Amino acid sequence: MFLGIDLGTSEVKALLLDDGHRVVGVAGSALQVSRPFPGHSEQEPAHWWQATQSALADLQQKHPREYAAVKAIGLSGQMHGAVLLDKSNAILRPAILWNDTRSSSECEKMMIELPDLPQIAGSLAMPGFTAPKLRWVAAHEPAVFEKIAKVLLPKDYVRLLLTGEHVSDMSDASGTMWLDVEKREWSAALLSLTGLDVSQMPRLVEGDEVSGVLSVQAAKKLGLSAGIVVAGGAGDNAASAIGMGAVNAGEGFLSLGTSGVLFVVTPSYQPNAASAAHAFCHAVSNRWHQMSVMLSAASSLQWVTHLLGAESEAALEAKAKNLTFKQRASSPLFLPYLSGERTPHNDANIRGSFHELSHDTDAATLAYAVVEGVSFGLADGLRALKAAGSSVQRLSLVGGGARSELWAQQLATILDVEIVTHEGSAAGGALGAARLAWLATGASIESVCIAPEVTRIYSPDAQEKSLLGPRYERFRALYPAVRAIH
Repeated sequence: MFLGIDLGTSEVKALLLDDGHRVVGVAGSALQVSRPFPGHSEQEPAHWWQATQSALADLQQKHPREYAAVKAIGLSGQMHGAVLLDKSNAILRPAILWNDTRSSSECEKMMIELPDLPQIAGSLAMPGFTAPKLRWVAAHEPAVFEKIAKVLLPKDYVRLLLTGEHVSDMSDASGTMWLDVEKREWSAALLSLTGLDVSQMPRLVEGDEVSGVLSVQAAKKLGLSAGIVVAGGAGDNAASAIGMGAVNAGEGFLSLGTSGVLFVVTPSYQPNAASAAHAFCHAVSNRWHQMSVMLSAASSLQWVTHLLGAESEAALEAKAKNLTFKQRASSPLFLPYLSGERTPHNDANIRGSFHELSHDTDAATLAYAVVEGVSFGLADGLRALKAAGSSVQRLSLVGGGARSELWAQQLATILDVEIVTHEGSAAGGALGAARLAWLATGASIESVCIAPEVTRIYSPDAQEKSLLGPRYERFRALYPAVRAIH
């Protein structure tokens, strides 16, 4: 039995997987995000550990025999977050998250000071990454910065409490902007941009390697056996790829979670920062991937649900699904930049907006506009990946948005690719973490990283394309116009 723990932004999810590829059980515990100032996004690391314990206790209660048989643990987590620890491993401040945009000016300075930064790091300097956050802390909270002994990523803080080890994996470390992504090692040149050195970084392992073992103290708290293996794990997107069996060049997935991600495996390191796409290490050795990221995906539907006081996201999305093509054609357009945007704009300051509102606009058309706007944002991301040399014909759809038939069909049409969903698609990161745990025990990639059974296939629809095509062109014209106003 293998345990996967996925530390998301809104939830910690835990999953039990047996060696017959059967998901035995899944449990989750909710998290909250704090936004103390505009553009700020933070969480308390202590809450991650509390939520992890809660999710595991739920699993243990529901599946006591299988839980007791766990042989290895794998970790997946939200990327880029900055967990700052002193020499006693005490938390110095709340963790600054991936969707925090306060460090945009620091990014500009980093790009000027080291023009080779995109080639080394695989991406332009963006506020979501870890390194610019540390420059911001150094400038605005110098007393905190001086005490920093280690900087960990979110899932690696949970690992610290599991094993007592400061360790990260290559895929998650790729999102710090401190890693030489091609060489798969910390870069002294990148670290110097933030006044840090290698001694303040965690040890690096591949995602399918052993990072440590469960400590006696943690084992007692969690009801597990001390000494079981804890795998390197992966950033959430690389973990989802492992869960979907995407380990070979040209294979990929689309994630509709809090953020929206298009992920395609590449045979080598292929950076193309000009398109605001990312080139990162994959979770297994000698493999890389390209990725486009939009900051507000399924979270946009969550936002408009709360805004309208709707019963639930599913209920609001059902209203949008029932609209005729004629009603969809007259719906507003939505720019899904509630937290700024990465690919393709790399604009931390742009914000979301509705366009073409009328007296006929209602909850259903607003919901449709939001779903469509996110789809259009992902289409922008695919254009960026194609400009960076990627090619893909089929994408697995994962994340909470994978439950939406409206979204799945719309994405197939606007991206002009086959979209497939799988049983348990919403648990992609946790499944990938469990598979990495399995690999860390010595199993082969070929036997572990198989594609889950397809539950449904969505193909591009010609009638829908005639609707979406013109609306997408208007959508693309809106960003430069709105940016000019700002």
